Amino acid sequence: MTISKRKPKKENVKAKADAPGNKYVLRLFVTGILPNSTQAIINVNKICEKYLKGRYDLEIIDIYKQPFFALQEGIVAVPVLIKKFPLPEERVIGDLSDTDKVLNGLHLV
Repeated sequence: MTISKRKPKKENVKAKADAPGNKYVLRLFVTGILPNSTQAIINVNKICEKYLKGRYDLEIIDIYKQPFFALQEGIVAVPVLIKKFPLPEERVIGDLSDTDKVLNGLHLV
């Protein structure tokens, strides 16, 4: 996972998320109901509700049920969270339990 090393400032996250017209489009790719996938879903939902409340669309894609989407996105490892909009597209792969890494990885701070 490639992320910047700066520590997120929670007020910056809030300011970006509250900017008029900003709606984040996120895709979370998981593998069924395995523990890592279930935890990734919980973690991402918590992050979205805390930092992007009312300003996001989260699509959860099970690559076992919808492999086409994984191929289309070039997914090689899961879980992976993709910020589709606003551009640029960003990805965080692997452990999604560290809020700071997710926020930095998606450039939400």
